[in-house]
Amino acid sequence: MNVIEVVKHIVVKHYPRDHLALAGVLFVMLFVVFLVPSHGSLQPIQTVSDKAIQATSFPEQLTHATEIQKDSPTLSPAATIASASPLSPATASPATEPTASEHTVALRDIVTSEADLQAAQPWQNVEVQSGDNLSAIFTKVGLSDGDLFRVLNSNDEAKVLNRLYPGYQLSFNIPQPGQLQQLEVLKSPLEGYLFTRNESGYNVDMIARDAEVREAFKSGTIVDNLFMAGQQQQIPTATIIEMATIFGGVIDFILDPRAGDNFSILYEETYLDDTYVGTGEILAAQFTNQGRQYIAVRYINEAGEAGYYNPEGESMRKAFLRSPLDVFRISSNFNPSRRHPILNTIRAHKGTDYAAANGTPIRATSDGRVTFAARNGSFGKLVVLKHNGGIETKYAHLSDYGRGLRKGSRVRQGDIIGYVGATGGATGPHLHYEFLLNGVHQNPRTVLDRLPQAVSLEASEMDRFRSATADLVVRFQGEQPTLLTLNQPTAH
Repeated sequence: MNVIEVVKHIVVKHYPRDHLALAGVLFVMLFVVFLVPSHGSLQPIQTVSDKAIQATSFPEQLTHATEIQKDSPTLSPAATIASASPLSPATASPATEPTASEHTVALRDIVTSEADLQAAQPWQNVEVQSGDNLSAIFTKVGLSDGDLFRVLNSNDEAKVLNRLYPGYQLSFNIPQPGQLQQLEVLKSPLEGYLFTRNESGYNVDMIARDAEVREAFKSGTIVDNLFMAGQQQQIPTATIIEMATIFGGVIDFILDPRAGDNFSILYEETYLDDTYVGTGEILAAQFTNQGRQYIAVRYINEAGEAGYYNPEGESMRKAFLRSPLDVFRISSNFNPSRRHPILNTIRAHKGTDYAAANGTPIRATSDGRVTFAARNGSFGKLVVLKHNGGIETKYAHLSDYGRGLRKGSRVRQGDIIGYVGATGGATGPHLHYEFLLNGVHQNPRTVLDRLPQAVSLEASEMDRFRSATADLVVRFQGEQPTLLTLNQPTAH
């Protein structure tokens, strides 16, 4: 009896019939492994697309996968995983490693849809910086002026490319050198345009994304200044400036704030896919200055106009701002008998000097008309505004004028009319501000208390106003607003 017959006798005698099939399969597999010779090579995988990813040996692929993640971060997850997966040890002979040219993995074997194919194409992202121009940006990503010309002349909406501003995000989809397939232009994370190549040029589609709006509540106490207090509480600078503007008719944020003053703000934050993208409107705010509390709430009237009002329905927008700058220190107060720093003589200083960096924007303190905008002796570059009620304001020593500002121009409260400078008889960069009533100089810090205040809401709208704002007013009244119980978003 030979070996095979002995094995057959033992198996048949000691194992049930239904196990015999399995034993047969195992026998065949052992026969193939031991008796079929290995040729040390593999046949290339059949490709179904001319766009393919090269598959290399295990050590080479790890290096290749790292390069893909570093140089092409926009590959789809499926393509990235596939490129990082080594060949199975069972498919490669240890004696002869396959070369990159022998084996390819078809892209369509990895990416299962046209959307994934598009996502797998390489994108180049560019953020527009100050001084950039479109031609230089196209050159930077490997495109020619001809490519730029075709995009600009493809559609009327392509004119948005002629008005790029710092911060805009441009994303170029260039699957092959010199071939622009798509161009995404984001003015903000929520708004932009997508250019997609077609037979004759490019289609242009608008991008409009809806953001999630969340309420954020922050409060702080002034130790050094308002800005530092805001930064300590991680309040966006733009929100602090907006709060100062809201209270700008009742508080001079240059002279009035004191250490120990406190404030609180309820404002909107916008999120896109749980990512913070910016701030929205201030819904309500309170500022306690030297023991006196001011409250402002946002209200949209029946005509659809939004504004800020105190709890009594009086508009926070006064006839005049108390300061033509945002938050800067005062270098010289109104003094009718001070010694002039250059002439060393007693000369009335009929105004207030605001020390600030050269180029700091200057705001019109009220609506008015420009009656003078030119050089004027020791005033240097001077702007004079005429307001209702026989009031005139002057802004001197400017380094430059606001855009388009000229004699006869109409301006609104808060408009930029010029920039701080040191022209004329100035010892350093600062703004000299004067306030005249019927031709007589007034102390701009005290005269506003004698002027008419802003108009209140109509009596017919007060019930609607109280109903819409009662909850906010109650929460902000008192030293500890109950809004502190709101869920505060995490820092970003």
